[in-house]
Amino acid sequence: WGSKIVVTGDITQIDLPKGQVSGLVEASQVLQDVSGIALIYLEDKDVVRHEMVQKIIQAYERRPKTVE
Repeated sequence: WGSKIVVTGDITQIDLPKGQVSGLVEASQVLQDVSGIALIYLEDKDVVRHEMVQKIIQAYERRPKTVE
């Protein structure tokens, strides 16, 4: 068929009300083992902007995770 679908999102920036499931998170969990679907996760090393942006991302990744 030659078709492609590209979905982008950032699961670190979900601001849904407590208890509401993110469609992006749910889709990534449901589709992760489907043949023909690839999920790509970017990390701080993938940032090609200013070095300071990498440092900010790393700082947020190091902070303790809190439960709301």
